[in-house]
Parts: sequence; structure tokens; C-alpha cells
Amino acid sequence: MPATGDGRAPDATTSAGAAERSRADEEHGPTAEAGGPKAERVRKERARTGRGRAAGSAPIPHPRGNPATAEPARPVPDFRAPDFRVLVIENDGPGHQLFESLAAELGEHAALHRVDGVREALALLPPPGGTGRRGQRYPDFHCVLLDLGAPGELPAGSDGLDGLRELLRRAPQLAVVVLTDAAGAALGAAAVAAGAQDFLLRQDTGGPLLARALRYAVERKRADESQRRLVEAEIRGQENARLQRHLLPTPLLEGAGLAFTRRYRPGRRRALLGGDFYDAVRTPDGRVHVVIGDVCGHGPDEAALGVALRIAWRTLVFAGLTGQQLLTTLQHVLEHERRSDEIFATLCMVVLDAPGGADGPESAQLYLAGHPAPLLLGPEAPVLLPSDQAGPALGLLPCDTTDSVWPPLRVGLAPGWRLLLYTDGLIEGKVGAGSPRLGQEGLIGLIADHQAAGLSRGRLVDSAIAEVEELNGGALTDDVAVLLLERNPLPVIMG
Repeated sequence: MPATGDGRAPDATTSAGAAERSRADEEHGPTAEAGGPKAERVRKERARTGRGRAAGSAPIPHPRGNPATAEPARPVPDFRAPDFRVLVIENDGPGHQLFESLAAELGEHAALHRVDGVREALALLPPPGGTGRRGQRYPDFHCVLLDLGAPGELPAGSDGLDGLRELLRRAPQLAVVVLTDAAGAALGAAAVAAGAQDFLLRQDTGGPLLARALRYAVERKRADESQRRLVEAEIRGQENARLQRHLLPTPLLEGAGLAFTRRYRPGRRRALLGGDFYDAVRTPDGRVHVVIGDVCGHGPDEAALGVALRIAWRTLVFAGLTGQQLLTTLQHVLEHERRSDEIFATLCMVVLDAPGGADGPESAQLYLAGHPAPLLLGPEAPVLLPSDQAGPALGLLPCDTTDSVWPPLRVGLAPGWRLLLYTDGLIEGKVGAGSPRLGQEGLIGLIADHQAAGLSRGRLVDSAIAEVEELNGGALTDDVAVLLLERNPLPVIMG
């Protein structure tokens, strides 16, 4: 017979205690329990061997303090072994034979725990979050079988579902099947509408049907939970996409005659943003300002700081600042916004002069603050722009030191030029087994190969990132931002 845990079987501990007392009477006489030398010897022997209760266990205080008048405690069932655990909440009406038939149908790998009423059942369920005692364990039930009784038995003013609602509030993960009589079919349907998985009429139900209904209810609860999580994930994904669109900038390059391709990949799994940031704007004087940067570290704090720096940079550009003055002010923003003095940010800024003619050469000013130098792409192999005039990363040195300067580097740009700006996540990926990194030289060769294959713009950037990940043996762990800016005689293209 499967274990039912309903407390109706003889108490094993009580029987063991009676047998122990019988043996004590046989060995020491009836006065051994009352007192005297024999009683003292019996108590010492029991203390030494643990006879009379489990060895090493502490005495269990009686709940009411008076063993003569107290009711026997209900045995606590062992819920660890069975594979299918059912909490049966009985009503005062008949149903014992049905539940016994259910236990037989479920087999020895299942366990029923039968309680009288919802109040007693709630004592076996975890309390609302934060109100339980630390370390207290509760039985792990798979489903609940709730006997609603007959509608005529309901108290005045009750719809009969108060207990069901409390069960669902306390244990929303459990599948619930309700039982009622033929007159309570409407009550059963209302229970399903309130959150139960199924309802059955007691008169038309046997052990096999009830067992199937319980197992079906558990599987349907799992399916409903999976569907709920899927819907939540889809909604969260849509919200994240909207949030990312607002956090990532929209380059303002109208009238610049430039093609602008950007790619952004956070290094943290499922993250919206990383510490990398970028932006590009054209000011009324015809100049184009482009920035790409990287806040050290990984996490939401670094991502938030990157967004703050990007917004501050755009604001300062529209306020008319550029060059050394802009970078000094941006460092002050970093110093006030960072969570610790160890946080710094690398940055690369390019300021394109207003073009003098349709086909004439152009020039730009390059500012590096501890950041990798861009690649200048041409008909031949890519060229790494000089970095000998690079200054320190923002926040690494105080602004009032003589070393904290960022001098501009004048760069000439031939017609049809292309500039590739990137963060160090693109060049710090590994190359095969071991610890060699791709580095800037490896990136130059990789971009040259893809250019030779006829790739350009978005296809060039995407294929380059894909090969870097392939060489790394998987996704890159650091944030990656890549910008490809190129002179384009056609209308501006954003990719």
C-alpha cells in the first residue's frame, strides 16, 4: 500500500514506546517507571544506549505541555522518496474510499498526504516571501487535490473559492484539481476560472480517472508556466529593444555626404549595453565630429557611465567645444559620475574639416586618449594611423597635470577615404589555442583579406567581426563597437 501520510495508521513511535515500556516492566518490574533505584538505572541505561527514542535526537517537547490531556501529534511524512507527491485537502463528506483507490492507482512511487481543510494544508506550504523562519523546510508537493464539498455546505456570504484563492496565493507553482458533487458543477467551473487546472464530479470519479487527471494537471501547469515565461521573455525583449534604440545614439549626419556603418555588441550575456559608446554629429559650420570610447570594466554601472559620457560629449560638441577643451570637460564629467577613482575611459575622437571641394583632398584632426588608433582604408592594405601623440585615458590622471593633455594629430584624407574606428574588444580576442591575441597587426591583415574579397560597408564589418569570433573560438567576452566612416558622393547611408 502506498504511503498516505494521513495519520490514520497506528503511530510507529507510539508503538515503539509501548513496547519499550513493556520490556522495562519485564526486566525491572512495574515500579521502574515510577521512581527508586531501579528507575534511576533504567534512565541511565536509556541515556547511554538511546533506547526509547532515536539515538542522538533531542527530546521533543509536548505541544501543550501536559501529556495527560494533549492530543497525539500527527506523524510528519517523509516527502523525499516519492516521485509524485499529492496534497489531498479533504472535506467532511465521504471520499475516503476514493482517495484510497487513488493511492493504489498512483503506485508505490507516489505519496498522498491527507489533511482536513485548507487551514491545515496552509501549514504545510511555505509562507509568503520574507515571513518564514530561516532554514525551515517544507514538503515539496507536485499538485493539490481540493475537495470543495457540496454548495449547500458553504457558509453565508462565501462563494466557496476562498480556500482555493489562498492556496494559489501561497503556492502559485502547484497544479490544483478540485472535487465537488453533481450539484456543484458550476462551482467547479468557477474554480477553473479562478486558477485551478481541472475539476471533477465526485460521483463520476474513480481512482484511475483521478490519477490521470492529477498527472495531466501537473503537465498542463508546466506548459502554462512555460508559455507564461515565453510571453514574458518576448515582452521583455521588445522592451529591451526599445530601450536599446533610445540608449544607442542616432548619428546626426544630414548633409555630410558620408556613409556611416556601426556595429555594437555587449560582452555580457543578455546585456542591453556595455561600457563602449559612440556618436557622430555634424555641426552648423560643416564639420563632422565622431567619437568612440570604452569605459573600463563590465556591468550596468559601466554601461550607464558610457551613456552619460556619450550624451555629455554630444552636448559639449553642440555647445561649441572641441579638442583639448572638450576632453578636459568630459573628464570632469567622468570624475563626477564614476563610482570609484579607479574607473577610467579610453576615447578616440575625429573632427573632419568641412570639405573644400567635391573631389579635393580632405583633412581631419585625430585625438586619442589611451585608445587604439583607427585604420585608414584605401585601395591598398589598411594603414594604422599614428598614435605617438596619444594622451592618457580620461580619468587616469588629474586634468591639472602636465601629462594630461591630448594634442591633435592632423591627418590627410585622399578622395574616397574610409576610416575604421573600433574598441579594443575587437583586437583582444585570442587567435587559436594558447594566449596570442589578434592585435592591431592581425586586424590589418584580416581587413585587407576581406577588402580583397570585394566586401564593403556592412558586409565588411560583419564578416570581420565574424572571423574574429571564429579565431577566438566563440563569442568575444569584451564589449565590441565598430564604426566605418567613408566619404560617399551619394546621399548619406546609415548601416
